[in-house]
Amino acid sequence: MSDTELPPPRRVIPPPVIASRGDVTTKDMGVARDVGVVIVAGGSGSRTGSAAPKQFRWVSGNPALLHSVQAFMARPDVGVVVVVLPKAYAADPPPWLFQCDVDRLLVSVGGRERHESVVNGLEDLPEEIAIAVVHDAARPLITDATIDRVIAEARRGRGAIAALPVVDTLKEVDDQGRIVRTVDRARLWRAQTPQAFPREMLEQAHVAARRDGIGATDDAALCERLGFEVVVVRGSERGMKITEEADFARADALSLLSDEP
Repeated sequence: MSDTELPPPRRVIPPPVIASRGDVTTKDMGVARDVGVVIVAGGSGSRTGSAAPKQFRWVSGNPALLHSVQAFMARPDVGVVVVVLPKAYAADPPPWLFQCDVDRLLVSVGGRERHESVVNGLEDLPEEIAIAVVHDAARPLITDATIDRVIAEARRGRGAIAALPVVDTLKEVDDQGRIVRTVDRARLWRAQTPQAFPREMLEQAHVAARRDGIGATDDAALCERLGFEVVVVRGSERGMKITEEADFARADALSLLSDEP
């Protein structure tokens, strides 16, 4: 791109949203809508072997992305959900996306890397939002109890991520596949999303990462490097990430189980 060319527009706001963005500070059942959610759905899902993005494929009766959007919009404390889509889809989102509450929906264009997509979503949050939640669209079966736990910690002024303790024996190996050592799993957890933070904390972390040329696939890691307190809360097996084709069948099976606490 030459210096004289303008970059393409990044954000797409569905028309119904424009007139209602000021409503994010209203109260529903006495709860302030001060939580903003960024759902990262900018990937291609190439590892599933499908032409369609994995976040658009159906899981348990709905497109994977729609599960996440509806889960967050069912909450009275959520003022806005920003869905970050691949550039090719952002200008013309799938029609089923608007089955949810369009008054609290924004669509943003994804970046080349995940952390760039998160920044795009954060920039679209209204000023009134105090708590920022980041969630991967590839985790469609997230439970409300898990969302409760991460948001509760963020309200205490620290970052929080959903995670599960490692239960398998871990082996460190060399380039030849030979075991070097057995890793102590006692203090190891598997990170999931959602991850929630005081908004200013997460924004500072991303500003510093951009300044220092650092990328990350995990927002908590960017906060950790600045010395911010980040804790783990109990996640759920239903919070699995769809990565490969076989994961769709696994997600369908998990969806039939009762929600974990």
